[in-house]
Amino acid sequence: MWTSVVAIPTSFSWLWSQVCWNNLTMLFISVSLLALALLLDSMKRRKRYRRYPPGPTPLPFIGNLLEFERKNPHNSILRMVERYGPILSFQVGWKKFVVLSGFQTIKEALGQKAENFTERSSVPLMGMIGRGKNCEGVLVASCDNGWREQRRFCISNLKSLGMGKKTLEKRVCEEAGYLCAELKAQEGFPFDPHDFIYTAVGNIICILAFGDRFEYHSKNFLNLLHSTEEFLKGATKILPLCLTYISWFSYLPGPQQKMKKDWDDFSTIIKEIVNEHKKTRDSNNPRDLIDAFLDEIEKAEGNMETSFSEQNLIHLLLDIFAAGYETSSATLIWGLLFMVLHPEIQKRVHEEIDTVIGRVKSVMMEDRSSLPYTTAVIHEIQRNADIVPVVFPYVACNDTEVGGFVIPKVESLIFIFCFFKSQLQNQSLIDA
Repeated sequence: MWTSVVAIPTSFSWLWSQVCWNNLTMLFISVSLLALALLLDSMKRRKRYRRYPPGPTPLPFIGNLLEFERKNPHNSILRMVERYGPILSFQVGWKKFVVLSGFQTIKEALGQKAENFTERSSVPLMGMIGRGKNCEGVLVASCDNGWREQRRFCISNLKSLGMGKKTLEKRVCEEAGYLCAELKAQEGFPFDPHDFIYTAVGNIICILAFGDRFEYHSKNFLNLLHSTEEFLKGATKILPLCLTYISWFSYLPGPQQKMKKDWDDFSTIIKEIVNEHKKTRDSNNPRDLIDAFLDEIEKAEGNMETSFSEQNLIHLLLDIFAAGYETSSATLIWGLLFMVLHPEIQKRVHEEIDTVIGRVKSVMMEDRSSLPYTTAVIHEIQRNADIVPVVFPYVACNDTEVGGFVIPKVESLIFIFCFFKSQLQNQSLIDA
């Protein structure tokens, strides 16, 4: 009986010693793995090149993520520019980024040394929406045969459809009339001109791409514009772009998932329009960009290296909307804002147009030389308005020196940050 009483604590003591030993072993392994991970992270972060651009010290694993404001990350970049100068670097995870800002810096990189910055980075975000080899659109595509093929197609067909010609100018004037009518209908009531302006500009893109305009209150049309605008908002924000380079981030809920949904909405509407074109098109008489692209798909049938496919048509149309729709709409919104803030300038522009053109005829490009003050004001609006503050990242094709710093080949992604001070003496708004 006494033996059994003594045996219980002995067994318990042995079991406790085993548990402690196992815990110590696991603790030792965990600490060793953590130390190894920190060492590797430190080595990765310290991998610097001679004369590499300066920047904030990155933290283990997350880099400089904590440096960024969540809602306005461009403000964080502005603070970095003030501290480190127009050429700086930061890190997200283990991925290195270089920011180029300021007129002289960007002129040197994309002007004098443009041949070293012809390549675009392979943005993981683009992979999420199905972009890949021979299916990259044209705006952020790699500089390969697919890009050249699509660029050649766009230039040729947009010109034949009226880009830069009188035919398109007349359609623009007609659309301006529709826009003015919509704005006038709001007279006496507070309203936001954003939707009307974006709809008008969207219709110009639709005339080229789809062959016709939409009514301003068409549900399908408004959904198309909304999905485009929302996708582009996310795609031009520097922080979500950087985060997509962390492989596991793409699977987490966040802005990238919303962008994927916006892309799916855009893609669904475009597929419906393309299917309608297939039923009504005449291969000998293309009406618009979609018809011309479908002709090229037929010609390239069986060619495995071609970039002409229905999926790439959707990517190309998104690129055309991105290049023309968002930038033109934002410029007009800024112009309207500046005119409201400077009624004296608005009055002078109005008087010049009334005197030279009158109130019956539409203003045309040929009238530009007769409207020096109006032209100067337009230039001032474009000078002061930051339309696209951050563009899709480039990569250096070779080790390249810019502003006394060296950007290593392919190692870092290069953001062009377009918030910078004017080069003119008077930097005030609307110096007209």
